[in-house]
Amino acid sequence: MSKNFAMTGVGGYIAPRHLKAIRDTGNRLVAACDPNDSVGVLDSYFSDVKFFTEFERFDRHCEKLRRQSEDARIHYVSICSPNYLHDAHVRFALRIGADTICEKPLVLNPWNIDALEELEQESGRKVNTILQLRVHPALIALHDAFAKNKSGKKHEVVLTYITSRGLWYIVSWKGQVDRSGGLATNIGIHFFDLLIWLFGPVQRNEVHLATPVTTSGFLELANANVRWFLSIDRTNLPPEIAAKHQPTFRSITIDGQEVEFSEGFTDLHTVVYRRTLAGSGFGLADVRPSIELAHDIRVAVPTGPSERSHSLVPRR
Repeated sequence: MSKNFAMTGVGGYIAPRHLKAIRDTGNRLVAACDPNDSVGVLDSYFSDVKFFTEFERFDRHCEKLRRQSEDARIHYVSICSPNYLHDAHVRFALRIGADTICEKPLVLNPWNIDALEELEQESGRKVNTILQLRVHPALIALHDAFAKNKSGKKHEVVLTYITSRGLWYIVSWKGQVDRSGGLATNIGIHFFDLLIWLFGPVQRNEVHLATPVTTSGFLELANANVRWFLSIDRTNLPPEIAAKHQPTFRSITIDGQEVEFSEGFTDLHTVVYRRTLAGSGFGLADVRPSIELAHDIRVAVPTGPSERSHSLVPRR
C-alpha cells in the first residue's frame, strides 16, 4: 500500500531529490510547507499537494488528517528545512504519528539525539535520516574490503572538499553557526559519517583552522589517520580546477590512492528511501557519532598548523 508523505522545506535545494524518491517508490506527497512560495517544482512530481507557507496551518492540516483515517493520515514526514529546524520538525512528525526521513544533519547537537530517543520510544515511531554515501556501490565495496582487513595498520587518509559559494552564503542561515552548525556540520557531516563508517570511532580530534569560509583539522580514527580540509572559498581551488571554471573540488585519498565515487549519485536518495520503507533506514544510533564529531569540531579552539595539518592549511 502506498504511503502518504508530508514535506517541510519543499522550496529548498535538496527537496527535488526527496520529491523524486517519494514518487519513484510509489508513494504520494499530500502536504508540503515552505515560507518561500516558489515551489513550481511540485508540478513535476505531484499534481494535488496541499501547500502552505505558514507552518502553523501546515501543522493544523496534518493533525486533521491524523484524526480522519489510516488511509488519510501522514505516514512519513520528509524534512528538508534549514538545519536548525530539523529537531523541531522531527518532533512535529512524531507528534502526528508519522515516521521521519530527515536530511542531514539530523540535529546540531548530541543532546538533541538523547531527547529524540525518548520521544521515539514514547511515540512508537521511527526517526530516519539520509546517509546516502553509505549506499553508494563503490563505497560499500570499500567498506566491505576494509572490514576483511585485519592487519591493524592505520590507513593514511586525506579529505579535501572545496565547494565555491558566493557572498550570499555568509548572509543566509547557512553562514550562521547557530542555524547551520558551521562548515563542519553543513558541508562536512556526510564525509565525517563516511569516514567513521569506514574506519571506526574517533580517538583524537584536532582543529587547526576555523574561519567562516574554511575549516581544517586532523582525526585519528580506530583504523585511520585523517587530514581534512573543508572550504567554500574559491581561492582554495587547485589551479587546474579553477582554470576550467569548475566551482567544486572533492578528493579522498587512502594511502595515496584516489577513491573514485563521482559517479552514481543520481538516485542515492531513492535507495535510502527504499531501505527506510523496508524498515532498514538509518536511525539515531547511526547518526550519533558524526553529530558528536561535528559538534566537537564546532566548539574546539583552533591550534594553528602542525605537522599533522592538511597541505592546504597556511603555515606560519
